[in-house]
Amino acid sequence: MANKYRTHKCGVLSEKEIGKEVKVAGFIENIRDHGGVIFVDVRDDSGVIQVVSNDDSIFEGITRESSVSISGVIRKRDEDDYNERITTGTIELLVDNIDILGKAKNVLPFEVMTSHEVAEDVRLKYRYLDLRNPKVKDNIIFRSKVIDFLRKLMKKEGFLEVQTPILTASSPEGARDFIVPSRKFHGKFYALPQAPQQFKQLLMCGGFDKYFQIAPCFRDEDARSDRVYGEFYQLDLEMAFAEEDDVLQVGEKIFYETFKKFARGKKISKKPFVRLSYKEAMERFGTDKPDLRNPLELIDLTEVFAETTFRPFRGVTVKGIVVDGISDKSNSWFNELVEFANEIGMPGIGYFKVMDDMSFAGPIDKFLSEEERDELIKVAKLKPQSVIFFIADRNKAYKYASQIRDELGRKLDLIDKNEYCFCIVKDFPMYEWDEEEEKYIFTHNPFSMPQGGMDALEHKKIEEILAYQYDFVCNGIEMASGAVRNHDLDVMKKAFEIAGYSEEELEKKFQALYEAFKYGAPPHAGMAPGIDRMLMLLLDEESIRETIAFPMTAGGSDLLMASPSEVSEMQLREVHIKIRDKG
Repeated sequence: MANKYRTHKCGVLSEKEIGKEVKVAGFIENIRDHGGVIFVDVRDDSGVIQVVSNDDSIFEGITRESSVSISGVIRKRDEDDYNERITTGTIELLVDNIDILGKAKNVLPFEVMTSHEVAEDVRLKYRYLDLRNPKVKDNIIFRSKVIDFLRKLMKKEGFLEVQTPILTASSPEGARDFIVPSRKFHGKFYALPQAPQQFKQLLMCGGFDKYFQIAPCFRDEDARSDRVYGEFYQLDLEMAFAEEDDVLQVGEKIFYETFKKFARGKKISKKPFVRLSYKEAMERFGTDKPDLRNPLELIDLTEVFAETTFRPFRGVTVKGIVVDGISDKSNSWFNELVEFANEIGMPGIGYFKVMDDMSFAGPIDKFLSEEERDELIKVAKLKPQSVIFFIADRNKAYKYASQIRDELGRKLDLIDKNEYCFCIVKDFPMYEWDEEEEKYIFTHNPFSMPQGGMDALEHKKIEEILAYQYDFVCNGIEMASGAVRNHDLDVMKKAFEIAGYSEEELEKKFQALYEAFKYGAPPHAGMAPGIDRMLMLLLDEESIRETIAFPMTAGGSDLLMASPSEVSEMQLREVHIKIRDKG
């Protein structure tokens, strides 16, 4: 039986249909009055067709963005009226009849075709209109294609797709949980999963060899440009009887094949990706998420100034960045960098220029001894017309140096925007000292296997213990995290003991893993690429929210559904909750 609304989609019509009776359905994109002749553009998800009538009264009462069904005959346009910007630009539909299926208000909240120029909160409140913008819609279609590709790739690699629970137990590690009150169990709560971490490990204990899922994850964390509030999706995977390199090779294949398929002509790092230890990444780039498109690297100058009389460099970490051939930059150029340093919390940034005779020009020069000058030339490999920038701080030298490196890369146009540059950062410290709690805490995933196992936990200095943990990084953005898991209960107990957990606490908070590891748990390892971040890079979007059909605002509200919202007293009573007054 024929569809009563349409026989063809708008964008697929061509000169082959000239003279044929057709019916299309879509939204009124535009209404143009050309001196008594009215032209109407009708849009569906395949494209646009121009509609005309010998009787202009047929268009009476229609409004832009109304949904319509239009029947008529396809005819050739006059050559002077060809529109090369659309696929149907040589034809038009001569109308016989218009049915208004859903009439739109006369005044729209914004122009659909320019919705990107509207404030984000307005776009999100009327997201259904925003989604009619072909650019916005194309992002969501692109998302579907990438996820479909990932599914097929994982199944081809022998991974089994398994769905894990959404209602689960609250986790004491990581970000804040979203908790769900229980009606059946008075005073108790479920939690939405921050990640399927424990479930995927339990699948390995259950004898599955390779697992994956397109997993929704829920974290009560503030949004950033590369992180949405509340909910995000990751390609979660785990492998039994696997070592670190097994997972890294799978990760390289996932990222390389996906970006090769969807990168639209941009360059992609060859496999194997550059691998850096955490220590090397920090020393060379000041961050564990380095943008390797930027050729600038940090130089450690702490020893050079160990005995200096220049107070800002005494007793602190001193990092340097050398840039060749920029000594002729204007004073305003350097002043802009000083202003940037102030904006990120530095009191300023020291630098000097290297002259042709290898003397130094700059305010810091007069504070240096001849020995320090000679050592700087040697350690920093200074050349005539280069400039060296100094970043000195007791606690934040690496952080500041990384930000200055990034800013120099931008200002000097060193970043190739047509390149996806991947690296793997590994060998993270297992623990770090928490100043507030005055104890050692887990640096990353608490379920990671320490390098060296029990022997390392018992005999190494705590700050020297490394974990089998790894991140995939692209263009300065963390794309995936993973680890070889700790599957040995004795090692697990010792690892948590160092972080201040008693065995009773471990058993209570991680009951399932604690018990499962008593029944022959296999070695296992995994990772979780972030799908939203992959899409953000592939689509070259500045905000991750542009990759999601119905995102929340950066502040965590859903303007479309008016969420979060109040609930009734009856609903609260059913789940045994009473709301206390603020303060």
